[in-house]
Amino acid sequence: GRPWSMEQRKVLFQWMQRWELNTYLYGPKDDLKHRLLWREVYSPEEEGQLRTLIVESEKRGLRFVYSLSPGQDIVFSSSCDLSLLKRKLRQVSKLGCQAFAILFDDIDHSLCQADSQAFSSFAHAQVSVANEIYRFLGEPPVFLFCPTEYCGSLCSPSVSKSPYLMTVGEDLLPNISIIWTGSKVISRELSVEGLSEVQSVLQRPPLVWDNLHANDYDSRRLFLGPFKGRYPQLATQLRGLLLNPNCEFEANYIPLHTLGTWYRTGREEKKGKKRGEGGRGEVDEEYQYCPEMALSTALHDWMEELSQPLQPGSVCVCVWYSSHRSLISIIHPDVDSDLSEGGDREEREKKLHNNQFRQGPGQPGVPGGVLCGGKAPLSESQMRLLVGLHYLPHEYGPSAQRLLQDLTWLKEHCHLVSANDKKGPPQKAEEWRGRAAGFLGVCEEIAALHSSVVSGVSKAVLYDLYPYVWDLRNTALVVKAFICWLGCGTTTGAELLGVESEPWVFKGGVSGELQMLLPIGSNSELFSHPPPLFPTSRLYNIRPYHNKDKVELYRMVRQLQQRAQGSPDSSPAHPDLIGDRCLGPCLALCPEYSMVLEDELGLCGCVLGIVDVRSFAKRCQACWMPAMRDKYPPQHTHNTHTHTLILSPIPLSTPLPIPLPYEDQGEHPDSLLYHFPSQLRLDALPDLVDVSVTRCLLTALLTALKANGSHGVFCEVQPTDCMRLDFLTKLGFLEIVRGEALHREGVVLGRLL
Repeated sequence: GRPWSMEQRKVLFQWMQRWELNTYLYGPKDDLKHRLLWREVYSPEEEGQLRTLIVESEKRGLRFVYSLSPGQDIVFSSSCDLSLLKRKLRQVSKLGCQAFAILFDDIDHSLCQADSQAFSSFAHAQVSVANEIYRFLGEPPVFLFCPTEYCGSLCSPSVSKSPYLMTVGEDLLPNISIIWTGSKVISRELSVEGLSEVQSVLQRPPLVWDNLHANDYDSRRLFLGPFKGRYPQLATQLRGLLLNPNCEFEANYIPLHTLGTWYRTGREEKKGKKRGEGGRGEVDEEYQYCPEMALSTALHDWMEELSQPLQPGSVCVCVWYSSHRSLISIIHPDVDSDLSEGGDREEREKKLHNNQFRQGPGQPGVPGGVLCGGKAPLSESQMRLLVGLHYLPHEYGPSAQRLLQDLTWLKEHCHLVSANDKKGPPQKAEEWRGRAAGFLGVCEEIAALHSSVVSGVSKAVLYDLYPYVWDLRNTALVVKAFICWLGCGTTTGAELLGVESEPWVFKGGVSGELQMLLPIGSNSELFSHPPPLFPTSRLYNIRPYHNKDKVELYRMVRQLQQRAQGSPDSSPAHPDLIGDRCLGPCLALCPEYSMVLEDELGLCGCVLGIVDVRSFAKRCQACWMPAMRDKYPPQHTHNTHTHTLILSPIPLSTPLPIPLPYEDQGEHPDSLLYHFPSQLRLDALPDLVDVSVTRCLLTALLTALKANGSHGVFCEVQPTDCMRLDFLTKLGFLEIVRGEALHREGVVLGRLL
């Protein structure tokens, strides 16, 4: 990710001084001269930056430790490489640095041919270089060595029998501290017993490099929880403890704050024991570290920092990096950051007073009133929700645990509200709906949290937290829509179980686990996308279609047609014509596979599905087309064919007048329907800045189709509609055969479920 800026590191030093931490180890992998280009010396400009860091840390009473990782390609027996290593560290030493670390983690165990002839083992090679560098630097008071076997799970065959660790313990000079992460790379707990074992092998107390809050191995996870699972009395077994932080600077306030509390508690506990010698030998409760209490204190302090208001009229400048370029978005704090054009927006804004999200059929009522995007700082409950959803690697907060438990239960017991289950006791159905109401309430709180983070925090906090809050908001939109759909009682339960997996074996944290509980959860391309360049605080909702939505949906597709044609309404005498042609069959014959997207201004998108195109075509022939012949007599059209209608897009190149809703559009071949029995149509207003909500809308429908047994879905797109083609391709849709589209110029895209 983005390297921490000089200003951020200065803020870090202020935090550390305030919380009585005393050591800062510099070793970012984004500094190429720390690892990949370790042989190269720093330029004068880079020297100046490093010197500033060293001076700033000393001002705050902190020890600055410079680390170097030469292990990927160093030739241990090469006098040239050894000279380059000394030159690099000498340069840093002249900048005022007096503490160093040499790291050999995450590298290949094998030796090159020259090293194999010079050293009896990999461990001997590393120890030889480390000892020589230590002496070259004048045996500084702090010199750290990170072994290649730096945790119990990497030791072969075990910690106590590892030849590598034994060699390091025996041959490494005694004043060099050895880094250790615990039983695992990311240890859930650090025990006195485990540290005693490694201390015996290393012949010195280890220095713990704690990866509890490190998140560089999973781009969808962030760890805001307290320092936990490390008892204060461990300090007597250690030479020190370093906390490897989140990559995102602003995410480390609580981890470092609670680390300071843990350290001070251990120190006071030790003093308390000394004062209590000769007594009962018990430690007072005030000297015992409590992660929950430490978290509450840290939350209180963090909220005070976040609540500093932006100056009226000020502008937040957020730099968003992509792989090829950087863009700057200017976000004025007094206006919504949605960007839009055209009359559609003005028409929708008239509905601001109607901004309560409406419920679909069978959807439980959710207490809490109207959802709206506020501009106030985050509340304490929102802060606790934020932390609970991004807690620790091996543990979720209460809100996240409840979310996962409720989704699992609601899925397993959806038969209680199924239309096919007539014999179930009513109280059981009420239990399901009550629990669903609580689940949907938490999903709405996540949406409100996303809105508040965008509009109520500083630009720096927004930059660091937004991708994670946005990702979870999107997943919550999909699972909320799924539960609303289950509440409608239309599921057959064919593919409802989702992906069977043990906890922690897949990535993504809470968002990933919610995803994997969905029938479509294994399709990662539907969930893993970069966040939009322009954050928006607008609230969105996805829910099943309701009959009262029909008028607004018809108006929406009519507006889209007018925009595509660049002309006013082509059929004023029949305002329903476009809606009947594009949406009518699905809304009339299979509304259970229709979902709508809405924001605070009303409906802004919809997705319509057909689970079985063959049977749907027969129903159209029997029910829909006769009604349309009555509504639109044949004399109004240029074509009197009366064959089946299959859901189709509005062709951008269709000549006027628009074909009628019962005209022959051809039939899809069996070769297509065999692999892709389902079909969908997606429409959204063009004033959506966050296109990801459209992806969520589509994913919600795919989840419903998969749940009821579909194994493939297709849709038709005009070849000139490059944006839609690109959008669907990124979601795993592939072009099938152009000749199999109903419209001769159309493209059929399909994806398996």
